[in-house]
Amino acid sequence: MIVTLTRKREFLFLVLILFLTAGLGLLPVQTILAAEKETKVLTLEDALGIALEKNKDIQKAREYRNLVEGRYVEERSAALPRLQFSGTIVHNRDESQKAYGFLAQLENQTHSAGIELSQVLYTFGQVGAAIRAAKVGLATADDQLRLFRQAVMRDVSSSFYDILLVKELYHLSVQTLNQKIRVLDEARRKYAAGIATEYDVLSAEVAVENARPEVIRRENLIRISCDKLRFILGMEGEDVDAEGRLEAPQAPYPMYEEAVQTAWKRRPELADQQKRMAIAQELIKIADAGDKPRVDFKAGYGWRELILGADKGNGQAWTAGLFLTFPFFDGLRSRGKVAQAKSDLATMKLDEGKLKDSIALQVRDAVNAYREAGEIIKALAGTVKQAERLLSMAEKGYEYGVKTKLDVDDAELNLTLAKTSMARSRRDYLVALINFEWVTGMIGEKKNQ
Repeated sequence: MIVTLTRKREFLFLVLILFLTAGLGLLPVQTILAAEKETKVLTLEDALGIALEKNKDIQKAREYRNLVEGRYVEERSAALPRLQFSGTIVHNRDESQKAYGFLAQLENQTHSAGIELSQVLYTFGQVGAAIRAAKVGLATADDQLRLFRQAVMRDVSSSFYDILLVKELYHLSVQTLNQKIRVLDEARRKYAAGIATEYDVLSAEVAVENARPEVIRRENLIRISCDKLRFILGMEGEDVDAEGRLEAPQAPYPMYEEAVQTAWKRRPELADQQKRMAIAQELIKIADAGDKPRVDFKAGYGWRELILGADKGNGQAWTAGLFLTFPFFDGLRSRGKVAQAKSDLATMKLDEGKLKDSIALQVRDAVNAYREAGEIIKALAGTVKQAERLLSMAEKGYEYGVKTKLDVDDAELNLTLAKTSMARSRRDYLVALINFEWVTGMIGEKKNQ
């Protein structure tokens, strides 16, 4: 009986599986796979928005701000009062008390509990300098976040334009392949009509086969470029694609003098370096206060019990007082710290000068690249249309027998080079524009200008 029920359950389970399989069979396998692995087609604005949210470097910069905020709270605590509860139970025995004879109390116990207060009153500017330095440190965290945001926006934009470029080059290679296939069909037609040789047909076939690897190569380059963009965006396990056009609107070329002044004012690296110099100045004050007077207020309130043999006493207890400490000679330790802090500040000033020189060089290179890309686009204007007309004339001439296969190949090569050069120049112009905005510290911040 048990075996029969088991078989019935297995049969019902099998029927259920077949039913579910049949239900899933109503959907094509391609549809199911597409639902599982959907490619996200992104515009440049979409890609930038995702990067600012998911990029690992930006997330790290946000965590750095949390760290700096914690340090600020830590330094600010030195200026605030400190309260603590303390309790003690102490048992003492002193054999030396036997010298007092019958008055001696060899053992005693002390029980106490209370709240203690300590408040710094004067530290020769040490606490204030520490708080100011920590507050400036908060601003450096903002500079670090701006630095990573701008770098990510530059990399995402460049990667996005790279995808558009390789896509356009892929379409050009497909057009070239189709063009060679048309030439092959024409050669075969002429060979069948007896006005072309077997050599012409074989030459056209070889040209077709030579054009296929380029299509495969550029198709793979599209996947590689999309994977690079996905990595920058921080979208693990997802497929992304770029949607847009390589359009390069011409604009007046920037002036170097104005651009370098803007970069010195807006670059987050330089702002961060200047804030670190301000911190170094506060550290000099902190080090200089190491051998200066310090005044603290301390107080306590609680309960205390004292047991001396058979005698016992307890009650409230409180203390309050001002405490002055003046380490007027600490072995020249404070003087050594001051010298180190001043040396650090001098080094930072030198680093600031080097950074400004480096930024100035970056701006000059960016301006030159911007101008070069713009001039190349102007030089190529109209070349593509001329090459297309030349190819059309060559194909018609070859069809009527007044042009050779070499003329057609030469016209195809010229058109491919013209379109490729135009696509690359547009991409280079857009990347040069993005790089110029980055070196001047204005990328992604035009609205706040």
